[in-house]
Amino acid sequence: MLLQGNLSASNGTGSDPSVFFLTGIPGLEALHPWISIPFCSMFTVALLGNCTLLYVIKTEPSLHKPMFYFLAMLAVIDLVLSTTTVPKILSIFWFNSREISFNGCLVQMFFLHSFCTLESGLLLAMAFDRYVAICNPLRYATILTNSVIAKIGLAALARAVLLVLPLPFLLRRLPYCGSHVISHCYCEHMAMVKLACADTSFSNIYGIFIVGLDLMFISLSYVKILRAVLRLAFKEEQLKALGTCGSHLCAILVVYTPVVLTSTIHRFGRHVAPYVHILLANFNLLFPHMMNPIVYGVKTKQIRDRVRLLFRGKSF
Repeated sequence: MLLQGNLSASNGTGSDPSVFFLTGIPGLEALHPWISIPFCSMFTVALLGNCTLLYVIKTEPSLHKPMFYFLAMLAVIDLVLSTTTVPKILSIFWFNSREISFNGCLVQMFFLHSFCTLESGLLLAMAFDRYVAICNPLRYATILTNSVIAKIGLAALARAVLLVLPLPFLLRRLPYCGSHVISHCYCEHMAMVKLACADTSFSNIYGIFIVGLDLMFISLSYVKILRAVLRLAFKEEQLKALGTCGSHLCAILVVYTPVVLTSTIHRFGRHVAPYVHILLANFNLLFPHMMNPIVYGVKTKQIRDRVRLLFRGKSF
């Protein structure tokens, strides 16, 4: 009852503009405790999987190679994205703790979108890694040195921050003269934009630009890779070259399929039930971070063998 009073007050003009409320999954509030079970399970798997991946890459000298350095960066990003949002989501499901400050909401949104953009940039860097490995295999070690990898990682981080930094400032300038109830489990850009009582066209376009930019460059990289593969003389060579891209292609599908689907439904699916939007967005948030270490662990023999030995209690 107290929460309902707070939510009602937040819809009035006399409410505190610095306080917002997260609804969780609207329409499925009675199922929150049950929904928390798969959420908590995916969060636990994501933490264990990515921490295990980082440990294996750090302790296994044969994995100290460019592709695995990029994979370690991806694991760190997955950990940050999971811990930025999931604890708040679970607190809503378990304790009905829905209140969040406007500044806290902007900070959560900035970390969420900047690290998603960083993840996208890193997948682009990994596509470049596969391009060099297939198109210039003899120069691979001289092109992708440790120094170059560090510079690529820093450039991806700087680019992510610069691309996403305008979003909190754009949202801060918008008037929120109506409801302060965010129909979501966490502070996401489009969910906050919908609360503003002003023209939000630029924010919508800017969000699409961020999502689509890296996907376009990754697609171009794979067009070049496919051209190089098709020029190989023997089918066995073609299959072997494509096999080196298998894990990366799986990671791209795991990350981008729910992103594109969620973004499309947010903008064009006006007749879709609200809880479908929220469930898809949460799936987009949790599923890739849980699946990335599993995909690379299954598809990469060195990681698979090292993890098997680790869990058998053997050491080198």
